[in-house]
Amino acid sequence: MKSTPYLITNPRFQSGGAIPQYSVATLIIGSGAAALNAALCLWESEVRDIVIATEQWGGGTSNNAGSDKQTYYKMSLDPAVADSAFEMAADLSRGGAMHGDIALCEAQHSLQAFYNLVRLGVPFPYNQYGSYPGYKTDHDPRARATSAGPLTSHLMFECLARKVKEYGIPVHNGIVIIELLTRQTPEGKEITGAIGIDKAKTAEPGNGLVVYNAVNVILATGGPAGIYRNSVYPESQTGSIGMALKIGAKAQNLSISQFGMASVKFRWNLSGSYQQVVPMYYSANQYGNDEQEFLNVHFPDKETLFSAIFLKGYQWPFDPKKVKNYGSSLIDLLLQQETAAGRRVYIDFTRNPEGFSLDKLKPEARDYLERSDALAETPIERLKLLNPPAIDLYQSHGIDITREPLEIAVCAQHNNGGLTGDIWWESNIKHLFPIGEVNGSHGNTRPGGSALNSGQVGGIRAAMKIKADYQLSVVGCQLSVASFTVRIERMLTGAGSLHYRDVLVELQQRMSDHGGPVRDAETIADQVRQAWCLWHRLNTELKAVEPSELVAAFRVFDLCLTHAVYLEAIAEYLNKSEDKNQDILAINLDENLHVQKEWVPIRPIPKEEMWFEQVWKEFRLKRNHTENHRDTTESHRE
Repeated sequence: MKSTPYLITNPRFQSGGAIPQYSVATLIIGSGAAALNAALCLWESEVRDIVIATEQWGGGTSNNAGSDKQTYYKMSLDPAVADSAFEMAADLSRGGAMHGDIALCEAQHSLQAFYNLVRLGVPFPYNQYGSYPGYKTDHDPRARATSAGPLTSHLMFECLARKVKEYGIPVHNGIVIIELLTRQTPEGKEITGAIGIDKAKTAEPGNGLVVYNAVNVILATGGPAGIYRNSVYPESQTGSIGMALKIGAKAQNLSISQFGMASVKFRWNLSGSYQQVVPMYYSANQYGNDEQEFLNVHFPDKETLFSAIFLKGYQWPFDPKKVKNYGSSLIDLLLQQETAAGRRVYIDFTRNPEGFSLDKLKPEARDYLERSDALAETPIERLKLLNPPAIDLYQSHGIDITREPLEIAVCAQHNNGGLTGDIWWESNIKHLFPIGEVNGSHGNTRPGGSALNSGQVGGIRAAMKIKADYQLSVVGCQLSVASFTVRIERMLTGAGSLHYRDVLVELQQRMSDHGGPVRDAETIADQVRQAWCLWHRLNTELKAVEPSELVAAFRVFDLCLTHAVYLEAIAEYLNKSEDKNQDILAINLDENLHVQKEWVPIRPIPKEEMWFEQVWKEFRLKRNHTENHRDTTESHRE
C-alpha cells in the first residue's frame, strides 16, 4: 500500500533567506482521501491556486487501513429499495450528537461523491444492469453499504492520487505543519496561513521551517491516532488537531470515540466476516502458555456465545448498550479485562470454539452462512468460502491465519468527534475548513462506512464555499517567524530533565487506560489534572532535542495538548445525564488556553419547501452559499 512520494514546487515561491515562504490561495494539509478529493473539487471547478502539504504522501489512514470488506456508506442504489436524502439524514443522526443540517448535506451529496469515485476507477461491484447492490452495516436499517473489498479506502486514495498527479496539482511532500496562523478581524479570528517543518532539512540553517501565506486552509489530517497506546490507526498517522485547538477552533463530541478489536502484530480491524465465521477466542499468559477459552463462563450457553461472536461482525464497534443480555460488546469488555490482567488474547481461525457445531448456530447466523455458501466445518474453511481476500490481506503482511492465531486487543479506531464546522465544513475560525475525521460531525451512532462518505462530502462542500466566496488576495502571516526560530532554539538547548518520548508514553497510557472503552467518573477529574500538569511541564522542563528530533518533539506538544482537551470533554460527558448526552458538547480554548464548554442543542433536519423557481433564483443570486440567508431550523421543527 505504499506509493512513491513526489514533490512539485509551487511557482509562487518567495525567498526568505534560510526560511522559504509560499503564497497560495488555498493550502490543503494532508494527503488522504478527503484532502485529495478537496483538491480535485477545487481544480475541476477552475480554482487552481492550491497546494497540498503533507508529512508523508500516502501515509494517512485512507491509504493504510481497512477491514474484512471495508464499507462505504451512501444512499441506496438498489432499484428495489426506496430511499431518500431525508431518510438517510434521519438514520445518520438518529443516535444523537449530530446536527440535522449536516446529516442532510452528507446524505444529499452522497451519490455525487460515490459516482465521482466510480468515475475515477474505484471498483465498486455492480450487476449487468448497472445496479450497485448494498448490504447492512452497523446502525444501518436500509442496506446502504457497499464495498470494493478489504482495501476500499486504499483504492479511493489510489484513484484520487492518480488524478492529482495527472492534473499536476502542486504537492509539498515531507512537510509537517506545526502551527496554524491567524489574524483578528472585526468579524472574528481568521486563518492567514501555516508554519511547517521540512523533515529533510532540520539540520540546515532555518531548521527546515517553511511558511505558507494562505487565504484558506483545508485541514485534513485525520483523527488523533497518536494519543492512544492501543490503536488500530496506521503507525504512520498521528493526527494534529492540537494546533487547531490552540488557535481557538471549536471542537465537539471529543468524548465519542469508537473502539473495537483488532490484531496487534499488524494493525487491522477484525470486523465483518472475520467474526461471522465464528472463530475461537482464547487467552494465554505472557509466554503463550495456559490457554483458556475465557468467554465460555460468561455466557449462559454455547448458542448465545456463538451468536454474540457472529453479531460482532455487524456490531464491531464497542457499544455499552450491547453489553447487557449477553450482547456482542460483552466480548470486547471481557477481552479488555483479560489484557488488563496481563494476559494475551488471540483469535484462532483454525479451530472452532469449544462445543461448536453448525446446528448450534441461531437462525440469523446459520441463514447468513448458508446463503453465502459458507457452511464449512472450520472457521478458516468458512472464511475461504465467504471472503478469500480477508485471508490474502494478512498473507500479504507475512501472517498466515490458515496456520497461526492472531493476537488481538481492543483498540482505538475512530473519533466521532473533532473540530466543529458549519454546513460548508467551515470552522468558527474563518477560512479554516476541517474535513475528514478531524471534523467532528459523525455523532453517537454513525453507520459503518459513513466516515468515508463524510470525508468526500466535506471536500465537495468546502470547495463550493471557497469558489463562491473566498477567492481573495493573500495577506501576510500575523505571527513572526522570528518567534519560531527562538522557540526552536529553546528546544535544541533545553536544560530540563523531561524527554518528549517519556511524555508520549505517559499520555498514551493515560488515554488508553482512562479515555478508552472503559471510563471511570470517579477518577477522571484527577486524570484531567495530571494531563494539564504534564502539558505545563512539557513547556517548561523539556530536555534538549537533536535537530533530527524536532518534528517528533513538536508532534508530542500537539498530542499532549490534545489529550488534555479530550480528557476535559470525557470528564464533562461522564458527569452529565444520559438525556443531556444526546446533545453536542462544544469545547474550545480561549486566548489563555483555558477550557470553555457548552452543551449545544441539536439542530433538526431542515424541511424546506423545494420550489424550483425559488431555489433557482437564490442560486442565480449566489445566496445559497450563505448559511443563514434564511431560517432553516427553528421555523421547521417537527
